[in-house]
Amino acid sequence: MDGYVLGFQQIDKSSLPLVGGKGANLGEMTRAGFAVPPGFCVTTEAYKAFIEQNDRMEDYFERLEKVKADQLEEITALGNDIRDYLVTVAIPDEIKASVLEHWRQSGANRAYAVRSSATAEDLPSASFAGQQDTYLNVQGKEQLLQAVRKCWASLFTARAISYRAKNGFDHRSVLLSVVVQQMIFPEVSGIMFTADPISGHRGTISIDASFGLGEALVSGIVSADLYQVRSGEISSKKIAKKKVAVFSLPEGGTETRDLPIEKQEKQALSDKEIYELASLGEQIKNHYGSDQDIEWCYAEGKLYIVQSRPITSLYPLPHVPVGPGESPHILVSFGHQQMMTDAMKPMGMSVLRTMVPFGKPSLRAESQLAYTAGGRIFLDITKLFNLKPARQLFPKLLSGIDELMASGVAEYVQRESFVRGLAREPGLKLHILKFAGPVAGRAARNLLFASPPQAAQEVKEWTEAYVLQGEAQMAGVTGEERVLRAQELAGSILRTLFPRVMPFPLSGIISSRLIKTLAERWLGDTEAINVLNKSLPGNVTSELGLMIGDLADTARRYPEVAEIIRQGDADHFQSRLQKAEGGEEFMRQWDRFMQLYGMRCPGEIDLTRRRWRDDPGALLPAVENHMRTMQPGEHRERFAQGAEEAEAAARELVSRVRALPFGWFKAKLLSRLIQVFRHMMGVREHPKYVMIRLFGFIRQALLEEARSLVAQGMLQMEEDIFYLTLDEMLQLTRGGAAAHLQEQIEERKRDYARFQALTPPRLMTSEGEIITGSRQRKDAPEGALLGTPVSAGVVEGIARVVMRPDEAKLNKGEIMIAPFTDPGWTPLFHSAIGLVMEVGGLMTHGAVVAREYGIPAVVGIEGATSRIKDGDTIRLDGSRGYVLILEPNEDSRKE
Repeated sequence: MDGYVLGFQQIDKSSLPLVGGKGANLGEMTRAGFAVPPGFCVTTEAYKAFIEQNDRMEDYFERLEKVKADQLEEITALGNDIRDYLVTVAIPDEIKASVLEHWRQSGANRAYAVRSSATAEDLPSASFAGQQDTYLNVQGKEQLLQAVRKCWASLFTARAISYRAKNGFDHRSVLLSVVVQQMIFPEVSGIMFTADPISGHRGTISIDASFGLGEALVSGIVSADLYQVRSGEISSKKIAKKKVAVFSLPEGGTETRDLPIEKQEKQALSDKEIYELASLGEQIKNHYGSDQDIEWCYAEGKLYIVQSRPITSLYPLPHVPVGPGESPHILVSFGHQQMMTDAMKPMGMSVLRTMVPFGKPSLRAESQLAYTAGGRIFLDITKLFNLKPARQLFPKLLSGIDELMASGVAEYVQRESFVRGLAREPGLKLHILKFAGPVAGRAARNLLFASPPQAAQEVKEWTEAYVLQGEAQMAGVTGEERVLRAQELAGSILRTLFPRVMPFPLSGIISSRLIKTLAERWLGDTEAINVLNKSLPGNVTSELGLMIGDLADTARRYPEVAEIIRQGDADHFQSRLQKAEGGEEFMRQWDRFMQLYGMRCPGEIDLTRRRWRDDPGALLPAVENHMRTMQPGEHRERFAQGAEEAEAAARELVSRVRALPFGWFKAKLLSRLIQVFRHMMGVREHPKYVMIRLFGFIRQALLEEARSLVAQGMLQMEEDIFYLTLDEMLQLTRGGAAAHLQEQIEERKRDYARFQALTPPRLMTSEGEIITGSRQRKDAPEGALLGTPVSAGVVEGIARVVMRPDEAKLNKGEIMIAPFTDPGWTPLFHSAIGLVMEVGGLMTHGAVVAREYGIPAVVGIEGATSRIKDGDTIRLDGSRGYVLILEPNEDSRKE
């Protein structure tokens, strides 16, 4: 077999190292019997031989290794130099002879399409498509050889170099094959996706079609019809006005021509041809076992496939069992509810699925209604909507978590097709009443009768006892019993906390709604609740932030300690403090902080993340940031001032109401509601705090058991345990070592790295359809970025984009732009004058803390961390829910 050139019949998917993704796919489809125009591939061996004969290329590769992805001018100049050089270099005689021999066998009088095919393109997890060049209607041997040479050179376009640099591909390791394929001169051509690339719906085939050659459609210079086929029927047709088309020239090359008026709005494919093409798409999808992006053309009554590649833009689909005739299930993102949308490792998801209290046969089991996809968890809430009231009430409850999520659910559950296919759930109403009834009863007692200070103290005492019980449960056991207890503890957390603790913050939420409604009705005051939110008593997350400030104040008093913190040397942090003046005092406070909060960290719902006690270096930037942006004692003074302002606002509100008719009664009622609100919202963070403390015990137990498994030779590293599930770990402790365990772990590590680059949807269906929701707000200025207003006030300032709190360089007086926040981000709130987040709602962590600190906040702005750049001057309106970029930072926008 010729090492430099291979015919399509000699190629299959295993040939990828020789012919690249495009070539391998064409060979695979040819051998599977699909109608692929014939051709051959000039292999990567030919490319290597061509490159290696050129001494100058070694120098070019060394220069390529030094450029960064954002150095566009340097990349462009270097790429031009390399391409200009390569197109002048002679092709080695042996390669030239082999290419021309296959060309003659295929038909020397035919026209050809010559395309690049990189070894890293058209793969399931990455797409280099379109980064190298394509040459159409190539005729004659000189045109052919020059096109091959130009394809090789196109590996060094500025776009291709930058992409490889950004994604960590070695410039030497990405090799290029060249596909030489007989040209089809089509009447119609286009692109077909076997899943809707916009909505993600897996049951929808989406076809773009236009007259002439398909490359014009791919490059975007012509308009196309859009046809969609679902369940064997054409569900949608949008006929475009097709003013121009690209056609081949007799002498070679192509030209763009105007179409006749009568043809411009003609349907490019007949209905019969649409069905035939859709059927062909299904066959190709079934052959590959995944959804495909297919280039096709139609000529002389026959459909041809000229390329097929995986659709890499689709979010992974969880396997959700759906019965015959059932509606597609609706799945909500757990991460969006918990303000942590990053990918999680398998053990983190396993613990959370075990914690979910519904859809499981036993306490220790993982919920069968909590699915994993793309390193995230999605909850199946479909059964709930068998109850008609839930279709109205549940979206309203969700609006406090995420406005777009609530809007999407509200829209989807009203679809007639969804309601018609709901499977009956006998006993669902009684089950919900048994669960929610006691919670509502306790909340009503707290609202109407219980002493708010005593109720708050009751929560604190009970939660502390429950945490100690959990610690004792995990102590003194090893092996199988340790994992069983971890499952039992995880499975009991929400089942215990919901009925026992949730009635307290729930009464606070109800009282806040009542205060807002009554103040507006009696006084016309819509802002009263904003001040009452400040400096709530007993909030463990606020206390965390205050203790960070105390650490900063202590460090400031001792220059040597302050310098150690500024340097951020986590590895030698504690040893250096022992020798520094004031180090002992600082370490006493530090140890106390770690005792109370060392089990926390950003993204803390993922149990596999390193905690502050594991990685103290992650907390040092927060202390340093506080020293840099706050005055000594300022954090405590501001908190005390907020409490005084809230008390003064409460007195004023009650006094104004007392002057109204029946004022004595109204004043008494409002005073009661304010007390309940202040004390019960103060314990709102306790359930999460308890959960994370218990996670700390489970994490410690799993790592201790992993240490034993490493000693037994069953694991290579302790943290490899995080790439297994609890059930898999249980099997290991029972001696049931899985075959190929380490290979499985390594594969999951690769999956986790890939999942980190994905953006999870708020809502999706079991068919993969992404439900986006909508937001309408008419009182925002033109060009504003719309979100959900969660903390009132208007502020203008410099935007600071913070992707991770341990990397934050937030200066005092700046507005923090973050993907999300959870309690691990709290230390940064002292420095910010405003907050913008990509996810969240009125009752999520960042919103609650922003109101307590009295800083304006807007959440739920899609893509905020990319649309707003570091250093932009912006206006944030936390009352109306928008961000307006007043003065872009041009330097950041060039990067």
